[in-house]
Amino acid sequence: AGAVRTPLSGPAEPPARCVCYGLGRFGRCPAARYQLAFLLLLLDELRVSTGARGSSGVSTASVPAHAALSPQVPPSRCALFDPAFSAREAAALRALGLCLLPENEEGKHGIEGSATLFYMVHCGKALYNNLLWSNWSPAALSRLVIIGNSFRGIEERLLSRILERDYSYIAKVLKGVEEVALPSHPRYLDTFNDTSVHWFPLDKLQELSPEVWDFVEEPMYQECEDLEIIRKGE
Repeated sequence: AGAVRTPLSGPAEPPARCVCYGLGRFGRCPAARYQLAFLLLLLDELRVSTGARGSSGVSTASVPAHAALSPQVPPSRCALFDPAFSAREAAALRALGLCLLPENEEGKHGIEGSATLFYMVHCGKALYNNLLWSNWSPAALSRLVIIGNSFRGIEERLLSRILERDYSYIAKVLKGVEEVALPSHPRYLDTFNDTSVHWFPLDKLQELSPEVWDFVEEPMYQECEDLEIIRKGE
């Protein structure tokens, strides 16, 4: 969880909220349970206070001053959605103090002025693309941190014409994003492989061409052959 301190070490506002998409059937799947456990540890890591120790026992004295004074991210300020959740899994999440989003947003979640961490491990590319579209301005993107599939990895694996046609917001933001891969561990290779922490420094976003911000058409994916997400109403 300490890997996410990097985005908090700069001038950007640290997250006050968290949204989690695509956690999966953690009642059945060990990898999903590990991802849930990491999310809970992450929330605990972000509940920092100057010179104190969190419940994990980790000293926060070395945390940057602005992060140490940041709003906490308690479980009640973390909302989750996965259309695959069973009723028992939903009840378990509520028992942990977490919230459930009422409907499938398809990743189209505007931050509405609150710095937000999005936890989206192994989600479909359209989910990341929709999230970027919903916050398509330097002011909004600079307040996002995304833990999910490496954007650089997406760029390397897709043909340029497919990336620009189907996932244009990922393509356009590549020069404005910083990312750091989560440290690998042999026990969790299938759980967090290709996962990075992404953030969007305001100065890098402002260096992008003004035309980048002019096109704000909602993604429709009419030509996409493998969408990788469950659409609303399906």
